[in-house]
Amino acid sequence: MTFKNDLPNIDTDNFCPADPERIAAAPFAHKPRILLLYGSLREKSYSRLVIEESSRLLQALGAETRIFSPLGLPQPDTEDELHPKVKELRDLMVWSEGQVWCSPERHGAMTGIFKSQIDWVPLNLGGVRPTQGKTLAVMQVCGGSQSFNAVNQMRILGRWMRMVAIPNQSSVAKAFLEFDDNGRMKPSPYYNRIVDVMEELMKFTLALRADKNFFVDRYSERVESAEQVSQRVNQRTL
Repeated sequence: MTFKNDLPNIDTDNFCPADPERIAAAPFAHKPRILLLYGSLREKSYSRLVIEESSRLLQALGAETRIFSPLGLPQPDTEDELHPKVKELRDLMVWSEGQVWCSPERHGAMTGIFKSQIDWVPLNLGGVRPTQGKTLAVMQVCGGSQSFNAVNQMRILGRWMRMVAIPNQSSVAKAFLEFDDNGRMKPSPYYNRIVDVMEELMKFTLALRADKNFFVDRYSERVESAEQVSQRVNQRTL
């Protein structure tokens, strides 16, 4: 491709304009793979109940789902990556094509239980970024009135992990009123919003899954060597 002289700093071999033919949904041999994470260890965890309801919806929409239980996951830096729960989480991160995150809001923020799960996931695993280009839906449950602090924080986390956070989101106010004795969510506008979020997540996942890395591919990294990228991402000396 020929460039005008007003781009003297561009490495033309690594400057790639968008290819419309690559931005299209493509058939796949397997169902979209969605990982779901929640942020509470309580026996009756409302974030877990929302995740379980979301998993049912996603399966009905045609996805394969897996829910990670944070029970038994050690605090970051207290074990190494060989710990069974850490390995399970990292393997699921690589397996997934999209994710759903749901945390209670505690003290105006996501819970430590939820953040610990993300803190165990490095930006780089053997030269592969385990979350890059994967779709993300964020949701939260509230003990009182509706708030959006946790979902806003999770969006920041998702962006840092190079995920594609969908526009829609859910915040369930007074979550203890929204479930029946069997742990199933009652019909309500909150339930309808979760359906909206799962539908949108599936649409974005189907659109991006064939070539997800294309959408988050960066010129600045194409001009770096693999060794330079590894050194910059890992920064083990910090």
